[in-house]
Amino acid sequence: MNNMNGLNSKRIYFTIVIGCLVFMSHPIFAQSSILGKWKTIDDSSGKPRSVVEIYKNGDSYFGRIIEMYLEPHEDPDPICEDCDPDDDRYNMKVLGMEILRGAQKDDDEYVDGSILDPENGKVYNCKLWIEDGDLKLRGYIAFFFRTQTWKKIE
Repeated sequence: MNNMNGLNSKRIYFTIVIGCLVFMSHPIFAQSSILGKWKTIDDSSGKPRSVVEIYKNGDSYFGRIIEMYLEPHEDPDPICEDCDPDDDRYNMKVLGMEILRGAQKDDDEYVDGSILDPENGKVYNCKLWIEDGDLKLRGYIAFFFRTQTWKKIE
């Protein structure tokens, strides 16, 4: 009889462990890192604009444009003409450009980074976080900010 109780206890324990693993593998829990490839979405049109690959170097996070979705009337090989001439990205090709720099993980957010908008050449302070499986990126200057939602590419 004692052997049966021990066997039942092991089955219950095993069932609980498996249940917790299945629950925690749900996408809402599984995605807590910003690493990987993300599809950026244009604020005004709602259309995909680019793919940014976020990677880690030391304790900091960076992102580089690895693909662009251009409209037929757009330059097929754009450069950052509007970037500040003192910025090392000035007159560089947008494809391959590092637009996210220096974000630091702080609990569930990535803070103290900067993001470049290559379409207007402006650099914004930024923070990032995961929400419902999407990457939220907030660029801000002083009290003004804009938040974008980027979609994970599997």
